[in-house]
Amino acid sequence: MWKIEDAIDLYSIERWGNGYFTFNKNGNLIVKPTRKDSQIIDLKSVVDQLVTKKIKFPVVFRFPQILETQIKSLNDAFSNAISEFKYNKIYQGLFPMKVNQRKEVIDEIVKSGKKFNMGLEVGTKGELLAALYFDLSPDALLLCNGFKDDEYLKLALNAIKLKNKVVIVIDEFSETKRLLELSKQLNVKPLIGIRAKLYSKGSGKWAESGGESAKFGLTTTEMLECIKVIAEYDMIPQLQMLHFHIGSQITEVRRIQKAVKEAARVYAKIRNKHINIKYFNIGGGLGVDYDGSKTSSDASANYTMQEYANNVVYSLKEVCDEENVDHPIIISESGRAISAYHSALFINVKGNKNANISRKVELSGHEPNIIRELYDGLNEINIKNYIEYYHDALEHREELLALFNLGEIEIDDKSKGEILFWQTCEKAASFARETQNKSEDFDDLNKLLSKKYIGNFSIFQSIPDFWAIKQLFPVVPVSRANEKPTAYGTIVDITCDSDGEIDRFVDLKDVKEILELHELNNGSYYLAVLLLGAYQDTIGDYHNLFGTANEVHIIVDDKGDWHLKQLVKGDRNCDVLRVVKYDIEALFESFEAEIKHEINENRLSNEEAVDILKNYKDVMNRYTYLDI
Repeated sequence: MWKIEDAIDLYSIERWGNGYFTFNKNGNLIVKPTRKDSQIIDLKSVVDQLVTKKIKFPVVFRFPQILETQIKSLNDAFSNAISEFKYNKIYQGLFPMKVNQRKEVIDEIVKSGKKFNMGLEVGTKGELLAALYFDLSPDALLLCNGFKDDEYLKLALNAIKLKNKVVIVIDEFSETKRLLELSKQLNVKPLIGIRAKLYSKGSGKWAESGGESAKFGLTTTEMLECIKVIAEYDMIPQLQMLHFHIGSQITEVRRIQKAVKEAARVYAKIRNKHINIKYFNIGGGLGVDYDGSKTSSDASANYTMQEYANNVVYSLKEVCDEENVDHPIIISESGRAISAYHSALFINVKGNKNANISRKVELSGHEPNIIRELYDGLNEINIKNYIEYYHDALEHREELLALFNLGEIEIDDKSKGEILFWQTCEKAASFARETQNKSEDFDDLNKLLSKKYIGNFSIFQSIPDFWAIKQLFPVVPVSRANEKPTAYGTIVDITCDSDGEIDRFVDLKDVKEILELHELNNGSYYLAVLLLGAYQDTIGDYHNLFGTANEVHIIVDDKGDWHLKQLVKGDRNCDVLRVVKYDIEALFESFEAEIKHEINENRLSNEEAVDILKNYKDVMNRYTYLDI
């Protein structure tokens, strides 16, 4: 008897859900944005309401309260570590805008982070222009990273005049003099940081962004030269931050510990030169456990948020105490950990397809012997002989194809043979599941029989990291978890690209190439792709001119009632055409001119022309995805 617990185990949902996601007793996907059992949102009921409101799918669901919960959890983790290890300074977080620049997201992060003096990190002029819009707390930092031209530096220095607590990090040595000269010209004293290029590396996909070959950072020699130049400009009191970064999504906690110890030693030696660095910035890298395995795989992390904070605080304190220097304020840029959980893509499935043909085969008695053998095999296969009969069917199919290629059987017989073969395979696969046969043969058979579920979405727009770097994201059905899934499938999008397919899925011990799904019935079937809040929003592209998806922001109140806080409309066809530099008015004018020409040539009636023009204008202003 299939139970909800079986579905929870099958999809590993409570392992990667981080206390936010699971299935309820009705088989519906639920979210607890505050992790409180009294504040639960049934996501199938949200889907149903959106359908009633005629909001088209795909839809991005955002849960702003998850951002707040993650920010609090991160600050609590460092607070606990600081208390446990008797560290005598505080922790302050920064949200790196590159992780998610969406205004609605940053609004929530700034609002939720105010009580913790949480600031923002930017890496470009564009991000800095946006960051200056937000009302940070007086003690929050606005950190400027990245390669900087004079225009970027001047913008950051002018921001200081507006009472912003701006730290300008020197990421390459050549920035040093330009920053100091501009500071002198503008009569501004910035807070200065220097980024150290450590020997230590992270782990996982982004390990190469750290270490000696890192893109950013100063070597030991360059740091000493940088300090010398800063001293020449009488700006040593402004040198207040040491910064390093060893990569995003660090999967192994020992790599973090090693890097903190190395950087702490650099900090201590600089402090011993009577340079009162105040902030110790450990950069980003706090991992998210996308597959729930709690391992050092690329899609996981072998530590918790609390273990991360403990390692940072303990390792830093140990070195500082050994070197007899003051403990610095700890800064981190943990963007992925804050934002990943807060959004998900909900997809409506428009159908599926596979090699299975369910039509019943009737024999006339005049078919070739190979068809009779396939027919008899289908009728005689059972739980005791299915392995032998499956192997026989494979041989019969080879013979069928050989006979057809030699011209010895007709195409009608080939069709009958294929139907009989696939039906035999389905029976064999069913018996294998019943007997829990997990041999390689039947794993391959399940892949062979798997269906392609056609989802109304674009991987390239909404899940670009899956396509680009094979990032793993959890995929689950939105409902029917109380029913045993009887089909295997992959999920293809509606782009005209063979790469537009989700064919790697979360599994506790490995990565699955097919996912257990439900057979489609007359009702709608929805799938959710979760943990998309980091990076996916702003690196998606417009392949096939599919645009951004509709969005809903959902919150739950103290009574446990959920509300649609905000609806953000996705791109229309005219919006994406503008992205690729089409003039919409010019398109209309050109199309109208073509219609008039056809009328003048008596190839179109006035009534037909009106209908055609209306259709063109209607589609131009509609959602880019399928209307299903």
